[in-house]
Parts: sequence; structure tokens; C-alpha cells
Amino acid sequence: MMYQFHAKTDPGRCRENNEDSVAFDDQALVAVLADGMGGYNAGEIASGMATAFIKAELSRWLSEAGANAQMRDIRRAMEICVDNANIAIYNSANANPSFAGMGTTLVLGVIKDGRLLVGHIGDSRCYRLRQGRMEQITKDHSLLQEQMDAGLITPEQAAGSPIKNLVTRALGVEQGVMLEVNEFSIEPGDVYLMCSDGLSDMVSDEVIVRIAFEDLRLEPLAEHLILAANESGGRDNISVLLVAAGEAVEKKGFIAKLLGK
Repeated sequence: MMYQFHAKTDPGRCRENNEDSVAFDDQALVAVLADGMGGYNAGEIASGMATAFIKAELSRWLSEAGANAQMRDIRRAMEICVDNANIAIYNSANANPSFAGMGTTLVLGVIKDGRLLVGHIGDSRCYRLRQGRMEQITKDHSLLQEQMDAGLITPEQAAGSPIKNLVTRALGVEQGVMLEVNEFSIEPGDVYLMCSDGLSDMVSDEVIVRIAFEDLRLEPLAEHLILAANESGGRDNISVLLVAAGEAVEKKGFIAKLLGK
């Protein structure tokens, strides 16, 4: 298969700075999105450190490993790169008083041999768009998600909860952090949407699906999703990172439209 990447980030309508960060390597097939937190510009520092470090180190490892890399090895490389980024952010936060308490959520994707490894920390998400349907393939590390899992509240109640942004895991706030990693099979025509909660909190799944399947070309799709979040209030920074999968043979019909060819 062949893959196309596109990323877009926007400060939203209520914040002057953008604490989100996105990065990808379309040769190594690595995608990283982070949503920073902390006072002053600390969140911006944390998310930028996370995406730059993880993309560079993981891309370098994948290049050196080449075709012989096994999925278990890639999973371990993801964990090591995230651990190292966590230590770097944690040490910076402790060394500089203005960065105290900074951290970031993370969603990370690596593609190998028609398989997608997705790692995440916090409430930045990854969705899969396939054959007219959308599925969230990450589960938030948040207090709200824990309450839903325990049956204390319904998804409908969760939508209006005042604690929806309280995460239970974040990169850089403690000396250690656990990356949750899951593996998925990719099909031609799939589109994977990584996003910060500036999108998922402002735009319902139903609206995302409607927008997505009106036009699956990546650049207009990213623009329309961010526009929808801003039109709903744009209360947070908004970031999307899109990955489309297509057959590596002559593309016609739906696949051609998908990849904008």
C-alpha cells in the first residue's frame, strides 16, 4: 500500500497561543500529535519537545532497522522513545521554574507491512474512517472515561461533564509513564484521524463522520474539521493529523479521490 499524510493545527478562537504540536515522517511512516498543558508557554514547550524528539528518534531507528524490523521490536522502540521524551520533559520542568508542571498528551502511529501500531497517553485520540463508518480506536486516559467504564455515568452525561479534560496520564509530569499500544490491520481506503481534544470536545462524532465522507481528500478534510470546531466555539487549540491508505497500483475511482489524484 501507499500512504498520504496531512496535518493542520489552529489556535482556536479563545486562546492566543497554540500548545498543540504535530509532526510526521511520510518516509518512515511515523505520525505524532501532542496537546500540551502548563502555565505560560510551558505546554507549548512540552508538546513541541514530544513531537520533535519522538519523530526524530523513531524515524532514525526505523531507518536503521530497515525491512527486518518486527512488530514487537517497533512496539519496544516506540516505548523507549516515549520514555526518553518523558524524561527530557520531566527534567526540563524541574530545572526551570517557569516550566513547572508542564506535560502533554500524546498519540503516536507507526505503519509497517499493512499494520498500524497506535500508542497514546491521555485524551488525544485516533479514529479510523472505513467504508462510511468511524470508530475511535484509542480509549481516553481520563477520569471521565474511568467513570464511564465503571458505569457511574452515561456517554450522554459525559458529553456535558465539567471534568472531561482531567487526564489520568500525561507525558512529562512524572518520572515514568505508560504508553498504551494497540495494533490494527489497515485496509485500502482507510483514513486515520489523530486529533487533540480541541476537535473531539467541540465536534460530535456524527458531525465528524458527515464532514469526512463529504470529501475524503486530506487537505480539505482537515480544513473543514478545524472550521467546524471553531464554529462550535473554538474554546481550545485544534489539531488534526490524517493518514490515508491506498493501493500501490494504478488508482481509480474511490482510491483516486481519497488520495486526491
